[in-house]
Formats: sequence, structure tokens, C-alpha cells
Amino acid sequence: MYAARVDGLKRDPAFAGLKRSLDVYYGDAKRDAAMDALYARFVRAGDLAFDIGSHVGDRIGSFRRAGARVVALEPQPLCARAIRAIYAGDAAVTLIEAACGPRPGTLALQVNSRNPTVTTASADFIKAADGAGGWEGQVWDETIEVPVTTLDRLIAEHGTPAFAKIDVEGFENEVLAGLSVPLPALSFEFTTIQREVALQCLDRLASLGAYGFDVALGESQMLTFDRWISTSEMAAHITALPHAANSGDVYCVLQR
Repeated sequence: MYAARVDGLKRDPAFAGLKRSLDVYYGDAKRDAAMDALYARFVRAGDLAFDIGSHVGDRIGSFRRAGARVVALEPQPLCARAIRAIYAGDAAVTLIEAACGPRPGTLALQVNSRNPTVTTASADFIKAADGAGGWEGQVWDETIEVPVTTLDRLIAEHGTPAFAKIDVEGFENEVLAGLSVPLPALSFEFTTIQREVALQCLDRLASLGAYGFDVALGESQMLTFDRWISTSEMAAHITALPHAANSGDVYCVLQR
């Protein structure tokens, strides 16, 4: 549906800094099918989905293929421009050029211009990446000030989402600190260089409601357990993962 627009961006010198991301996240039919099958567990036609840390918006595409409305947050100006170009004219996509955090205001965003997918608001994330295997050569070479909203404010303005995807490079715990009510389902990214952030996210969600958890490693789009495990089981699983696992997404469903 959006292939021609993405191909146009790939050829546009103004978006050269995003070409790698556009190549990775668009145009792989097998990956898209796996992602759509995974999100179909959580999102149906007419639902609302939040995409927190949208980057170049591939998850927006998956949610839209499911027939969901999408509220997407992306604070990086170039990424936001790409999302607007790709989803231009789609009234079911609302893009907010802001970060998400524990309270409204502003924050300093550390931009990795060569690899914008790991741009972060977390100084601790950058420290953890320094010298870590698999993170060689990463440089955060620019700082910009961006506005911040919260999950609570997004809910007040747009409604409660059926699903929220949170992928903000080590700032996931801060995003969840801005949520005071349980959501039906959500995911948050974690990395093996900052397992403590994932454990804080698990504790935060446990304080909001009775959640069950599963995990998909990397970009596999495949759940590991295919059942909902407890907070303590997921904490133990993340703690025991080898460093080479690198990253993944924890999926969280409120148990009714």
C-alpha cells in the first residue's frame, strides 16, 4: 500500500540518513506477515493502537493492515517527516512529534545520526552501550530538545488503546512511569545491556494490574513461550538470557 512512497524516500537525498532503516523495516513480505500475525493477537479492526517510538513507522503499517486507528509518537524530526510522507492522507494515523515520559515537559534527546533507530533519551543507555559487544561504533553525535507527553495524557486525549507498543531505547521504564491505569495489552523493548530497565518495567506493570508475559527476541516476531507467564518467571528469563540475545520485546496482557 505504501511501497511506492517508501521507495521514493529511499531515492530522496534528504532522507539518506534513514535509508538503512527504510531498507530494514519496509519491503520484507515475510517479516510483515509474521508481524501482522503477532499483532493480530492484540489488535482488531476498529481498535486504537499506540506506537510509542515509531521511528520510520513500520508498526503503523501493521496496525493499519489490521484495521486499527493509530496514534504514533516520534520525536526525531527526520523520522517524523518520513512517517508523514508514507502515511499522508490516512486519517486513521495521528502523528505526534514528541517523546513519551513520566511527566509532560521537554527532554534532551541524544541522536545517533548514523543509526537513528538507537536514538535515546537515556544517558544510562548510552553508558551501557559503551564498550558492549554488539554495540561497537555507535556514536550519539547530536542533542536536541523535544517536547514530552505521557501515556496518561495520550489516553485522556485519544482514548484507551487496545495495544501500545513501546520502543524507546532504554527509556521504557520512564514511559511506563507516566501510566497510572492498566492497559489491556502492550509491549516494551528491552536490551541485554540494560536488563534492569526491563525488570523495572515488569515491576511497574505488576503494580498496575495482574499481567501475564511472553517475549519475542530480536525481530523474530515469534513469541517464546506461547503462554502467559508470571512477572517473576519473565524476570528470571530476561536475567538468564545470554548477552548475544541483544534485544527483544516483552508482550504483556492483562489477565481478566
